[in-house]
Formats: sequence, C-alpha cells, structure tokens
Amino acid sequence: MQSSTNEVIQPLPGAQASPVGWFELAKLHRASLASLVVLVFPLVMPFTALAANILIYGLFALGFNLVYGYLGLLSFGHAALFGTGAYFCGIAIVHLGLPWYAGIGLGVVGGLLMAAVIGVLAIRTRGIYFAMVTMALSQCAYYLFYEAVDWTGGENGLRGINIHQISVFGLKLDFINPLTRYYVIAAFVIAAFFVLSRILASPFGAVIEAVRENEARARASGYDVTTTRLITFVLSGGFCGLAGALQALHLSIVPIEILHYDTSGIVVMIALLGGMGTFFGPMIGAAAFLMLENIVSTWTVHWQLIVGAVFMICVLFFPAGIWGTLIKRIKP
Repeated sequence: MQSSTNEVIQPLPGAQASPVGWFELAKLHRASLASLVVLVFPLVMPFTALAANILIYGLFALGFNLVYGYLGLLSFGHAALFGTGAYFCGIAIVHLGLPWYAGIGLGVVGGLLMAAVIGVLAIRTRGIYFAMVTMALSQCAYYLFYEAVDWTGGENGLRGINIHQISVFGLKLDFINPLTRYYVIAAFVIAAFFVLSRILASPFGAVIEAVRENEARARASGYDVTTTRLITFVLSGGFCGLAGALQALHLSIVPIEILHYDTSGIVVMIALLGGMGTFFGPMIGAAAFLMLENIVSTWTVHWQLIVGAVFMICVLFFPAGIWGTLIKRIKP
C-alpha cells in the first residue's frame, strides 16, 4: 500500500483557479483609477480654481489620513505640516530666488522636518494627549512663523509668489491659465497617489495597520511600535508639505491663517466626511466640504452653521464617511 504522503491530489475535472474579483482588482489599481478621476475632474466642475483647491486639500487630507485612518492617531497639529510646506516653498521662491520646482521640493522637506520635530516630542503619548500635544506644538509653529516677519511677512502673510510661466522639459507652460495650473497640480497629486499606494501595499503598510488594530500584539510580534508611529507621522508630513507647497503656488500668497488650528480642524472634518482609512475617501471628503462651502456661502454668511449641521448628520448616520459607506455597500 502506497504511503499517503506520496499521494498527489489531482484537481477535479473542469476545476480552475478562482478569478480575481472586481473589487480586489480595483484595489490593486486604486492609484491608476484615482488618477483617471483627477484627470477628468475639471471637466465636470463649475470652475477650475475650485477643482484645484479640492485637489490640494484632498492631498492634505491624504497625508492626515495616513496617521488618523491607517495608524489610528488623531492629530490636531497637521496645520503645522501643511503651513510649513507652504512657507518653505514661498520663501524659496521669494527670498532665495529658486525655481518653482525647487520651491516644491523644499516644501516637502519642510513638511518632513516639521513632522519629525513634532513626532519626536508627541509620538509617545496616546489618545487625547497625543491630540492635545500636537495641537500645542502646531500653535508653537504658528507663532514661530508669525514672529519671523522678515521671512514670512508676519500677520500679512508671505506675498509675491508670482509664477507666470513654468518650463517642463523645455516646454513653456502658461501657469496663469487655470486649466494649465490645475494639471500641473494634478501631476504632483497623481504622483502622490502612487507613492501612497506603494507605501500601503508594502510590508511597512501592513505593520502600520497591525499597530492600529492591536498595538500589544504588534509589539509582541517584534515590531517597534514607537518607530513605526514616528516614521508614519514623518511620511504624513511629506504629503502635507507637498500639499502646502502646491497651495502656495496656487494662491501666490501664504496667509498666516494656514498655520492656525482651524486648518487642522478642517482636515479632520474632510477625512471624516470622506471616510477614514480609505484610499480615495479624503478626496471625496475634500470635494464634499469645499463644494458645500462654495454653494452655501453664496446664500448666507452663516455657511459654517449649515456645513456643521451636514457634518453632524454624516457622522451620526454615516460614521464610515461618504466613500467608506459606499465601499461597504458595494463590496462583495
């Protein structure tokens, strides 16, 4: 009698490997699908400037969502990362005379550095303590930039970031043209999509979610939870710094209010509206928030009251957010 260990299990006639479902396929190519939406987005918007603003705040929320949605830490200090990126970009162009692309690069570096400083000081705290420490450190950054009048313009903001024409591989582009400006911004946002998708799909991305789900188990498995939190926070700063740099180019000015804690509150609302822990949710949240603000503010000066009421309804009845709820309903 032949040993059972030598038996080879043959597949049943007609049996075949189960195909990859459409949902898994969409998740695999999420960055490409999100990029397609970004490319056609200005064609369905009432005006291009609003579309560009949605892209920038959506990117800002993507960076925040990496910490809040995927790592599980609520930060009220992301305005410092966003604002530092904007100021570093503006200072590079206005005071140092560097080209626009160098300004964007310095904006990303600024976001990374500010995130590293805040992260080192705050990352060992938990829960509400982490939120309060990040908010306090963000306000320190606010007053630091506020007092550096010679570099930042103080309460008047940094002005004069005037980019009329940019050169891309020898091709001259009119940056004043709203559609051209949108697609230049979109190019950086699309690049951020692919970088973020790669991070989340990597082994490190799995560690981030493992820390969120069960910190004690992740630590018992040999992962350095503190280092994981810090690296994730710094990566978040890079995305937020890029968003801030793009905002500086888009507005041609960096207002001091960009560093205020109100900006941190806005990005929390955007992430919750879209759906925390989802890839495209922050973009949906930014579109919903900014379009609602744009529409309601034409009716009444008390638009914050109506937007706040809509936000409360969404939190109460759609706790997973707009995109998160839609994903749950269509997911097979």
